[in-house]
Amino acid sequence: MIKRLEIKTTARIQLVDITAQVRGVLRNEHLTSGVAVVYVPHTTCGITINENADPAVKEDITAALGRLVPEDGGYRHAEGNADAHIKASLVGSSVSVIVESSSLVLGTWQGIYLAEFDGPRKRSVLMKFIQG
Repeated sequence: MIKRLEIKTTARIQLVDITAQVRGVLRNEHLTSGVAVVYVPHTTCGITINENADPAVKEDITAALGRLVPEDGGYRHAEGNADAHIKASLVGSSVSVIVESSSLVLGTWQGIYLAEFDGPRKRSVLMKFIQG
């Protein structure tokens, strides 16, 4: 069964740590061993795993993506959010995380982030837990 989180973003570009929410859904699933797939069904945001100890890392990631794919890059897409589509493609729309002993297997400093590139918006995060 697919589980859903609704995340409200507050800025055009931001990384939102959703690790605690994913863990909360996992607790209710009683999955002891397997894989958690975390996916966003949107074309202007993504999902990534990165450091969650130093907030400067989030700022560095969004700043670097801004330099690589500037908002005013002369794109042909008429809606004015072409940069968001490109950034979402670079980040990706899903991550898979091993589950062992009913816990996400993440590194000491890792967290799961919703990467918003066209906010603020209400975003859906879909999760599928696969027993294994």
